[in-house]
Amino acid sequence: MTDLGPVAWPPEPIRTERLILREPKARDRAAFIELLASPEVHTYLGGPRPREELERQLPEVPEMWPGSFAVDLDGEMIGQILLRRAPEHSRPAAAGKVDLGYMFLPKAWGLGYAAEACTAALHWIDSILPGEPVVLHTQTANAGSMRLAAKLGFKEVERFHAWDAEQWLGMRSAHCS
Repeated sequence: MTDLGPVAWPPEPIRTERLILREPKARDRAAFIELLASPEVHTYLGGPRPREELERQLPEVPEMWPGSFAVDLDGEMIGQILLRRAPEHSRPAAAGKVDLGYMFLPKAWGLGYAAEACTAALHWIDSILPGEPVVLHTQTANAGSMRLAAKLGFKEVERFHAWDAEQWLGMRSAHCS
């Protein structure tokens, strides 16, 4: 199960001080290709995909499914927030729980956008699925992602070895705002 169950989709756009989390649009296709082809973005995500392959395979409106938010700054997509159920074959501590994922273009790094967008997404999931814990996976070598997980209130559940690297699994208990 990768969906969020009975959640109505798409929701109204989520507005923060600087960002809008919204449903992906056709105009975001180039940004999705950049995210998926970027060696910097995929340093800890198994490596980039070939740009030519993405150009051929990505639909007109990429990643258009419940739980996929385009992160918009001044009308331009700078990243993606993913909220979906971790598959049942995941780590036992994560299986079936809401899983938070995110990717941002390198030009958006270090400016607090990921924390702002993830916080808004977590408030949204808390409001529609109250009491639901959220998990997050990252490589322990990804210092930025580890700092963000701590800032967002994720606590370590376990470390494990997968994809030739040490992985970190954190969980955030639900709390309504």
